[in-house]
Amino acid sequence: MDIPRIFTITESAHRIHNPFTPEKLATLGAALRLEAGTRVLDLGSGSGEMLCTWARDYGVSGTGIDMSPLFTEQARRRAEELGVAGQVNFIHGEAAGYVSADKAGVAACLGATWIAGGVLGTIALLARSLRTGGIILIGEPYWRRLPPTEEVARGCLAHSISDFRMLPALLASFGHRGYDVVEMVLADQDGWDRYEAAKWLTMRRWLEANPDDAFANEVRAKLSSEPERHVTYTREYLGWGVFALMPR
Repeated sequence: MDIPRIFTITESAHRIHNPFTPEKLATLGAALRLEAGTRVLDLGSGSGEMLCTWARDYGVSGTGIDMSPLFTEQARRRAEELGVAGQVNFIHGEAAGYVSADKAGVAACLGATWIAGGVLGTIALLARSLRTGGIILIGEPYWRRLPPTEEVARGCLAHSISDFRMLPALLASFGHRGYDVVEMVLADQDGWDRYEAAKWLTMRRWLEANPDDAFANEVRAKLSSEPERHVTYTREYLGWGVFALMPR
């Protein structure tokens, strides 16, 4: 079980696998007013930065599930590095359909809502692991500017314009499903740069170390095209945020 190899290569040096910076992740933790002992479930936990830093800073405990063996191992090492290995547990496994036996005070999926067929399905999945009075966190893209054409949407790595909503419509959709939006923290263009541009040096170093790898041509093509694609499309049109929800 693993994610596509291109992500393992391009994001191998990332601690956060979305457009949040460490500062935004800290802002989110503070905004949630986390209390020591709060249990956090993170579906699609990547390299574990959210759980590990919140365990260090706020005394939370919890579990992360991710299908990448590389990222899961990085998460375990990060827990050891920050001295929180006794508070957090990282499982290499399929997050789709995962329901925790121990109800969580915070149930999160940041940037992997495909695990349950989209935002609404992921909210329903997370709700099954949430204790009464708990908070669901959803990390999701939205359109900062509506793409003028489907070609522009594809340049943002969407399949079509309909993949994402404008921010007001996204927030309204939560209310239509019976949830109050109780907090949000939005990424900015610098966050997108740190997420996307950090891949470029990683790809270049990988190519230097693996010139004869059968995958090298694909990595080379991506390195050649991604900088221009990012500044033309993603940086200008696509937003990303984490939205805190509580059932009404």
